[in-house]
Amino acid sequence: MTNALKPKLISPEQLASAVGRLPENPRVVVSGNFSVPWSTLKAFSEYQEHFTLNMLHAPKGVVMHDGVTPETSFVGPGLRGHPNLQYVPSRLSMVPLLFLHGHLPVDVVIANISVPVDGKVSLGAEVNVMVGAIEACKRRGGLLIGQVNRHMPYTFGDGEFSIDDFDILVEADDELGHSAPWDDHKGGHGSKMITNDKIDPEASADAIADNVARRIENGMYLQMGIGDIPDRVLARLKRHRNMKIWTEMFSDGVLGLERNGVLDPSFRIMSTFINGSRELMDWVHLNDRVRIMRTETINNPGNIMKNPGQISINTALQIDIRDRANAARVGTKIISGFGGSTDFIVGAVHSHGGQSIMALRSWHPKIDQSTIVPRIESPVTSSMHSAVITEHGVAEITGATQDQKARNLIEHAAHPAARDWLREEGQKEGLNI
Repeated sequence: MTNALKPKLISPEQLASAVGRLPENPRVVVSGNFSVPWSTLKAFSEYQEHFTLNMLHAPKGVVMHDGVTPETSFVGPGLRGHPNLQYVPSRLSMVPLLFLHGHLPVDVVIANISVPVDGKVSLGAEVNVMVGAIEACKRRGGLLIGQVNRHMPYTFGDGEFSIDDFDILVEADDELGHSAPWDDHKGGHGSKMITNDKIDPEASADAIADNVARRIENGMYLQMGIGDIPDRVLARLKRHRNMKIWTEMFSDGVLGLERNGVLDPSFRIMSTFINGSRELMDWVHLNDRVRIMRTETINNPGNIMKNPGQISINTALQIDIRDRANAARVGTKIISGFGGSTDFIVGAVHSHGGQSIMALRSWHPKIDQSTIVPRIESPVTSSMHSAVITEHGVAEITGATQDQKARNLIEHAAHPAARDWLREEGQKEGLNI
C-alpha cells in the first residue's frame, strides 16, 4: 500500500481517536449490498454508542448493538425482522435525493474504496446511492471515511474520487461478499428448498429461462437482477449479437456474454453495482469497457426509456390475476423493498420495442401455495408489466383488458392445480373468466 496517501492511513483500531466527537445520534451511510466495509464498520460501532445506520440490502453479520437504529429503503437479511428497523419506502433512483434534499441528512459516510490510482480512489463494485450520500455529507460538513481495500476493484464512472475528498482512510482488506468475515453464524444463508409433487426446482427454472430467452432479440438492452433464473437466461444468449447492458447490477453472467462475443463492443457495460466472483472483480478492475454510475443516472426511467428494446427482467413473491405484484412483503413483514424494479419496469415499457418481464415460479415449494393469487393482500410494488412468465408459459399483459389479463395469467402462467380456484375467485369479483 502506498504511503503517499493524504490523509494518512490508519488501522481500524485507531479509528476512535481519529473520528473525534460527532453529533448526537448521527446518520451514518455505509456501503451495502456485497461491498460492506466490515472492519471499519465494526470499529466504528464499538466506538460510537448511538447512531442511525443507513445501508442498502444489509447482509448477515452487520453489527447491531442496542444503540444502533437500522434504516434502509431496501431491507437485506442483516436488518430483516429487526424490531427497531426504520423502513423508508422509495424507488432506488430516488434514494440519493433523500440525502441530497435533506430528508435524510447525512453526518458520516463509511465507504469501501479501492487502492488509489494516480491520486484517485474508486467506490468500485458499489457506486449505487453512495455518490449522493458522499455529496450530501460534504455539503453538510460531515465526515467521510474510506476503507482502502485491495480487494475492491477500481472501476471507472461516477464512483471516482480524489484521495483528498476523504477525511479518514482506514486500511483493511476485507473480502467482498455476503457476510462478515468475523460473523459467528455457521449456517447457510437461506432455507433448503423443499420439493413437492407440484414443482421441480431445476426443471421449472430451466423452463422459465427458456420462455424468457425466446423474447430476447439481437441488439436489445438487458436489465437483470441477481439469482438463478437471470443466470440461466444469460446462458441461453450465446448466439445473440450486439446485446447491450444497461442494468442496476450485473454478475458473472455478463462476463460470459462478453467472452462469447454477445455484447456490442461499441457500447460500454452500464451498471450501478456488481456482485460476483474474484474473476469478475479482476476483470472489471481498470476496465474501460465498464462504467459503474450513480443510481440516479442508471435507474432514471427517463434514461431507461431512451434505450430502444430495453428488456427488464424482475421477479415477485406473488402476482394477482389483475397483474399486481408483491415483491417486498410476506404478510405485514417487510423483507426487501421497491429496489430498482419499479424504475426499470416504468422505463422499459416506455422504451421503443421494450418489455418489462416478471419471471417467477408458479408455485411456492416451501409454503406449498400458488404464486398467482386472486388478489394481493400486501401493498403492491408494481403493475402493468408487459408479460408474466412462469414454467408453464407466458401470460401477455400489454393491451389486454382486465378480463383478458386474468384469463392469460390463469391459463398460461398459473400452476394447473390453482386454475379452478383462481377462476372461481375471479368470478366472485365480477371478472368474466
